[in-house]
Amino acid sequence: MKKVFKIILGAIVLIGLIFVLKYFKDSNSKEIEEFKVEQAFYSSLKTKTVATGKLNPEEEIELKPQVSGIVDKILVEEGDIVKKGDLIAKIRVVPNEQNLASASSRIKNAKLSYDNAKRLYDRNKALFDKGVIARQEIENVELSMNQSQESLKQSQNDYQIIRRGSLSGGSSANTNIIAQISGTILEIPVREGDQVIQSNNMNAGTTIAAIADMSKMIFEGKVDEAEVGKLEEGKDIKVILGAINEKEFPAKLTFVAPKGKEENGAVQFTIKADVKVEETTKIRAGYSANAEIEMESKDSVLVIKESLLQFNRITEKPFVEIETGEGKFKKQKVVVGISDGINVEILEGVKEEDKIKVWNKVSKGEEKDD
Repeated sequence: MKKVFKIILGAIVLIGLIFVLKYFKDSNSKEIEEFKVEQAFYSSLKTKTVATGKLNPEEEIELKPQVSGIVDKILVEEGDIVKKGDLIAKIRVVPNEQNLASASSRIKNAKLSYDNAKRLYDRNKALFDKGVIARQEIENVELSMNQSQESLKQSQNDYQIIRRGSLSGGSSANTNIIAQISGTILEIPVREGDQVIQSNNMNAGTTIAAIADMSKMIFEGKVDEAEVGKLEEGKDIKVILGAINEKEFPAKLTFVAPKGKEENGAVQFTIKADVKVEETTKIRAGYSANAEIEMESKDSVLVIKESLLQFNRITEKPFVEIETGEGKFKKQKVVVGISDGINVEILEGVKEEDKIKVWNKVSKGEEKDD
């Protein structure tokens, strides 16, 4: 029995020894894992930011009526090009019955006053011709008659304005809507037969048409507070229109808002830029646009690919792994400068001759999947 136990124990020890020898053999024969390396190089860097916004006309006005009434005629269509002074629409006045009655009553009262002053003048004129009254007295009576006559004319004019909207139907009549600038008709929000309200201190009035000079366009967008400090008025930028096959237009920054507004938890600042538009390019108001703004640039600085950077999980400080021997690397802290999203400037920690580990390489299994 003891002999059998010794045989079994010996077999177990032998099998264990075989596994130990195989483990050490496999460990010693394991190949060193190879990593690709890259080196730093000198290049120029430019940092940019993109502001989203819209392209709008620099000069745009809304035409509003000076009298309330009904749109009688519209003489243009949206998209038409007009010149300053062109007739856009006509308004037909619908007079207020109460105002019309009051104006008519004022005419009658003024007519009675004038008739009475005229009779008094005629009577005193006859006495003056006979030398009965002095010149001063006849002149006072004549003045009173003339004042009564002017009051009558004014009352008649007021009546015409209330009834027709103007004294005449000429180009300067209140019922005529005239283009105040040369440009393109952007919008006509009313139709013939619509009722409109005049513009006054209490009411903005009904918009008859909107006109804009499409040859002068401006970009209006917003930038984040982290970037606004690097912007200066007069800076050259590029405006890109996605609606016209990503076409680029040169522009000049003309305005940076002195006060920001909080939107979705971030403070945004409004910017404006004059855009140079080619005459052959057809631009429409309200196009969505992106402004590409160069924030900072450096020439001939030492850079590495930004993908080579690693970050300490605790301190979040950047570092790279530099080759010290075959398959051996050491961690090296680095100080970085500006980045363009592909390359990053190295201020301290890496030399041009250093070989930097490409740490985020693709595994063989991932390469097969690709």
